[in-house]
Amino acid sequence: DLFVRSPEEIKAFYASHELKTIWTTPENRKALIAAVKDAGSDGLQPKDYNLNTLEQFEALTTISEEECMRYDILLTESFTKLATHLFKGKLLPRTVYHDWALAPKNVDTNKLLAEVLEKENLAEVIGRCRPKHAVYDGLRKSLAYLNGLPDDKSIAEIKVEKALKLNDSSAVVTSVKQRLAYWGDLKDANNGLYDKTTAKAVKRFQERHGLAATGIIDPKTADALNITRSDRRNQIIANLERWRWFPYDFGKRAIIVNIPTYQLAVVENNRDTIDTYNVVVGKPDRRSPVLYSAINQLTINPTWTVPPTYLKKDLTPAAIKDTAHFSHLNMKIMYKNEEIPVSQWDSLKADHYVYVQSPGKHNSLGQIKFNFNNGFYVYLHDTNHREYFKKSYRALSSGCVRVEDPFRLAEYVLADDKNVDRKKLDEMVEEGETKYVALKKTTPIHQLYWTAWMDRDGLQFRNDIYNLDKTLYDKLRK
Repeated sequence: DLFVRSPEEIKAFYASHELKTIWTTPENRKALIAAVKDAGSDGLQPKDYNLNTLEQFEALTTISEEECMRYDILLTESFTKLATHLFKGKLLPRTVYHDWALAPKNVDTNKLLAEVLEKENLAEVIGRCRPKHAVYDGLRKSLAYLNGLPDDKSIAEIKVEKALKLNDSSAVVTSVKQRLAYWGDLKDANNGLYDKTTAKAVKRFQERHGLAATGIIDPKTADALNITRSDRRNQIIANLERWRWFPYDFGKRAIIVNIPTYQLAVVENNRDTIDTYNVVVGKPDRRSPVLYSAINQLTINPTWTVPPTYLKKDLTPAAIKDTAHFSHLNMKIMYKNEEIPVSQWDSLKADHYVYVQSPGKHNSLGQIKFNFNNGFYVYLHDTNHREYFKKSYRALSSGCVRVEDPFRLAEYVLADDKNVDRKKLDEMVEEGETKYVALKKTTPIHQLYWTAWMDRDGLQFRNDIYNLDKTLYDKLRK
């Protein structure tokens, strides 16, 4: 049976075409072979779509009836697989990361194939399968740019004993300048002097890597300069795959959190960034999950119920040292829905109680919380540690995302509600009681993860705070 290994949708397609060959025009076959070759531009591997076998078949001058049918089925399988991988990724997110909950994406490849056969527009159809986000296009351009760069193995590794700055001169400065020239941040790398042009180039490099633009080579900048072209290429390939997993369309308006950049953006019409906010995200051992949902309710003056991880790692050890920690945090200890005095608390049964922090400015959630349904018990919220937003490294929370200036964001999500405005929110805060505001119109929220992109300032890379890039790249290449 020629269809023994074919997926069900392919069997169904041939059944609806009276089991006849469908790739009868050389234009369609050649267009598919070209599209398979071009899979490399998306960080995919042409061999996964039978490139060599397709080319061998196409080169035959005579072909038997059985070979003709085998070739036809192989073309259909290659088209189906390539279209599917471009539309929703080669791998399933949940098989790579345990804390990713993205909406499933479905594509009707048989419908696409019928269009190709009718209109002979294969390149256009394959192009439509790609994510239509500008970031994805930029990543493809980034990959092409890196593929076009010469090998960088001859540039010596940069080791800094002490920071390198203006007017320093050494062999290490030569390597720094060679790296900066390699990445296009510096034009002339001929001498070993750290001059003003070099300092300016270092600042540009630092800005492209989300580092403090000091113009000084500190250990963090040296680490970023030492990352090879090959590793950056792999990082881009991992990011391309993730964008294939992300939603095809963010809709008319959405809140998008990019975890590695500690940024929240309000995006309209898929492309217009209306506003941006600094955020604090989960620590590497308490990662903020990747998810999609819709903000449906605000809590003003929220109480905070201590989650299990925080109880085990933070609250219990501190309370064992000194039970005054509970009153310091304004924390009630509840047992079977009744508050108990601190004197009755048993540290050996710490997980038998529920711990609730009273509302107020000192509350860990601050004065406002944005609720949305998800399986991870996370949300957006204000914070009592507003000084964290000034830090450059902000993976500091227990998993939730803390937002700077959250009341500005609240005004945005409440824009359609005539009854609740900023003044009303301020009054509720002032009253000090916990209040709930149901949203008349929900706002989609996407917590995403990308560490590379291209913009008008060139290639951008950010620290892979949860070390997710290598894991994904390795699985893609298995």
